[in-house]
Amino acid sequence: MPQLRNLMRTSHMTNGGLLTVAALALTIAVVSTTIPASAQVQPGDVITPDNASKVENLVSPGNFTLVRQGMTMKIVPTSHLDWPPPYKAATEQYSPQVSLTADGDLKGYVAGLPFPLVDANDPDAATKIMWNFEFRPLYTDDLDQRGVEAVSHRAGSPNEIEHFTFGHLGFYNSVGRTEVAPMPMDPDVLKTGIASHKGAFPILEPAEMRGAGIVSQRYAIPGFEDAVWEYSAETRRLRRLPVSELSDAFGVASHDGSGPGYGGSPGATSYASTWDPDSAFGFSARIQDYTYRLLGERPMLASVEAENSPEQPCAADNGRTVCPENWEMRNVYVIEATAKPRGALASTVLIPKRIFYIDSEGWFITASDQYNSQGQLWKTIATFHAYRDRAEPNARVAIYPFKRIFQTALVDEDVTSGFSTVVYSPGYSGHDDSMFINMGAVDRTFFTPQTMVQLGH
Repeated sequence: MPQLRNLMRTSHMTNGGLLTVAALALTIAVVSTTIPASAQVQPGDVITPDNASKVENLVSPGNFTLVRQGMTMKIVPTSHLDWPPPYKAATEQYSPQVSLTADGDLKGYVAGLPFPLVDANDPDAATKIMWNFEFRPLYTDDLDQRGVEAVSHRAGSPNEIEHFTFGHLGFYNSVGRTEVAPMPMDPDVLKTGIASHKGAFPILEPAEMRGAGIVSQRYAIPGFEDAVWEYSAETRRLRRLPVSELSDAFGVASHDGSGPGYGGSPGATSYASTWDPDSAFGFSARIQDYTYRLLGERPMLASVEAENSPEQPCAADNGRTVCPENWEMRNVYVIEATAKPRGALASTVLIPKRIFYIDSEGWFITASDQYNSQGQLWKTIATFHAYRDRAEPNARVAIYPFKRIFQTALVDEDVTSGFSTVVYSPGYSGHDDSMFINMGAVDRTFFTPQTMVQLGH
């Protein structure tokens, strides 16, 4: 164990040195075969910077940085996350007919989990795991989150650098529907080829960006890239965005190619954010735009049954994460995702490589480490999830007949500077009803350029 701990310390230095993807792959291979994870932490443990070494091998290298800077973890017993009954039934009915095409696309998919049984020895295991993530049981039909807040902090300062609030953040899926008619498919996809609509609009704050937003359309047609539009209420201009810009931090005006400027000069406060649209929910880019490699399957810590919803800023690190929160041991797949060398994506994408940590039961990303073009660790994402029948304790409308999984927060931090953005969903300002999952709250006409412009006026 001392030798392994020294290896880990060597592979993610904190003062100028950065973890490389190759070093991470080697570390995972060693850790997966040598660590008795249950001996590392026990339910009831509270992890702080003083005893962070206890979880050094149980979280991603990037997430370990968050723990060392103050993100307090409360270790709780491992729980079981059951799928919504309609999703479970769809998986049983349709998964036997699903397969992969020669280029890694889905064939025969209708609804539910595409590949409920994944063999780690299968050469296509990583791609199948990613398709399971794409059609995970959290949100299948539609999602409308209202009042989502994204708050940015710099290292060493308790003051907010930026505070975004979105009127709506969500999507409408035309395929894989399990709870709201039309099921299991909206026939509109046969006419338009549009498999899903996504969007974040209108921005309610900061005031200078009020009314702005972004929407995208994803196609079921092979070879079709996402169509993306951005709207500026100030100029009343709707413009088409290159897909590669979705890996750029939201609202950032400039970057240097290896890390964003977060609003320009070190003293700037306008539009400061680390979060990029491709990192929504841990990863939101097209599955087909990346190649995947399974680095391992191992026990790791993740926050899947959060105590708080809405989440609260972490006082121990000046709001750069959320804490204290429940963390538990989970079985996790570790996947390396590399942007494919084709078209504009290969030459301009800001995050060419990502390492995903995917829960093998809920199929959501628990953590993601992001690497720059030199192969060095640049940013880290930690996601927080809850498992209950409502998102807000005082909900009156969005109450479900069964427990379901939903994301409560996402932390996106630049580990080279300590600058962090936390996305709160639901927003921590407090609402009785703000998260509507598979309730028909939005249809396929909502997350469109036309609706974004209308609501932005």
